[in-house]
Parts: sequence; structure tokens; C-alpha cells
Amino acid sequence: MSELDAFSDQLDCPMYVVTAAAGDERAGCLVGFASQCSIRPPRFAVWLSTANRTYRVARHATHLGVHLLHREQAALARLFGGETGDETDKFRQVAWEPRHGGVPVLSDACVWFVGRVHSRADGGDHVGFLLDPVETSPPAPGRPPLVVLSDVADLSPGHPA
Repeated sequence: MSELDAFSDQLDCPMYVVTAAAGDERAGCLVGFASQCSIRPPRFAVWLSTANRTYRVARHATHLGVHLLHREQAALARLFGGETGDETDKFRQVAWEPRHGGVPVLSDACVWFVGRVHSRADGGDHVGFLLDPVETSPPAPGRPPLVVLSDVADLSPGHPA
């Protein structure tokens, strides 16, 4: 139990799939800690668990992909959140294409953007990646229902605790 539980238990934030590529390695994971953090210049921050393979790849990446999923894509969220890239090549199971910096972008994501890693910040058991957007998907029609925390709350993380 943490000091923030009474506060954070009330949140039902969007979940994001974050992807990275460095050298011949690709990785991706489900992330709940992320937010736009600046309007001018536009910036977005994602926080990756240091226990996660995606973090180990992202440390060497110049760009990251950030994806929002339609609620009907909960299986895709479960793949990226419940499997570890140490044992499963998640990208063999999904359609994707390389974008800036070789970042794999999920073809079926509701919307996505690729951001250049501007800086990193140690946050404890997560490291924050501050991103400068360099490429975005076309807008989604309307405001589709997104995968949120309550949709995957029963999911056990694919990486070791």
C-alpha cells in the first residue's frame, strides 16, 4: 500500500502502448503513466518501468512510439501488457511498420505519434522519457472509447516484479 493509493485508486486513465527500437531490437509495452506535459513546445512524457524490456531498449532509442487503442482492442493491450518481450516477439503477432528512428508503429492503433527522446528523468522504479512529437497518425473519427486502466486492471504485468 502506498501513500498515493487513496488518490490514484480514483483514476481511470487511458492506457498506452509504447514502442521502441534500437539496433536490431524492437520492444513494446503497455503504459499507464503518461501525459502531455507542455503545449508550447508540444511535449509528452511516458514513464517506463526499469524492470521492463522496453525500458532496456528505449535507453538506447532516439525515438519512441506512443499508441492509443480503441476499447475493442483490449486483446492488443493484453498482449503488450501481459507478455514480456524477453519471451515473446509481440511484433510477429501484429501489423506494424517502421517510422522515425525505426520505431515500430502499430498499424491498427486508434491513433499514434512518434516522438524524439528529448530527455530522461529518473522517477524511482520508472524512468520518464520526455518526447518531442515528430510524426502523428491521422486523427481518429469522433472520440472513440479508449482502453483505460479499468479495462486491464486484472492484467498481471509480463515483466518481472
